Amino acid sequence: MRIGCVILAAGNAARFGANKLLALYGGIPLIQRAFEALPAPLPGPAAVVTQYDAVAALAEARGLAVIRNGSPELGVSRSVVLGTEGLGPGCDGLLFLVADQPLLRRQTVEALLARFRAEPSRIVVPRAEGRQGNPCVFPAALFPELAALAGDRGGKQIIRRHPELVTELPVPPRELWDVDSLEDLQKVLYISE
Repeated sequence: MRIGCVILAAGNAARFGANKLLALYGGIPLIQRAFEALPAPLPGPAAVVTQYDAVAALAEARGLAVIRNGSPELGVSRSVVLGTEGLGPGCDGLLFLVADQPLLRRQTVEALLARFRAEPSRIVVPRAEGRQGNPCVFPAALFPELAALAGDRGGKQIIRRHPELVTELPVPPRELWDVDSLEDLQKVLYISE
């Protein structure tokens, strides 16, 4: 089974006030933490969708493909569309990771992929404390819907549209914490110490 891995790293990070993907967590940029959460070995092609030269350089140094998002103002859906178009052909599924969850572990990502391999027609999402989060795995049958997304809600639109296809995997709540602001980064640093 061939599963593409798409790291979504093109947002403007308006609430953070700077390129949060280069902010350090434990001395390592958030984007590199996302790279470390990728499964090993990779289950298929992998790419980072970004608007940032510095992120692209780090991705290329890691051996990952880069897909440029020249219209990040169109919302996260634009990155999902680009990732789907870029990696979808020839894949049985696509894993979408966001780049601002520094506590996400590789083992959790591998568990999501294992569940998808066992149920390859389903959407696999992590769940903690009553809410779904990222990363998510989508089957090839839904690639046309992913490629048609618009707005700033990404794959959640499809998850809401197809609740009958969703398989949830319980995960530790801390792994779903994301960093949207400097305050969020401080909280994650403080709580994880």
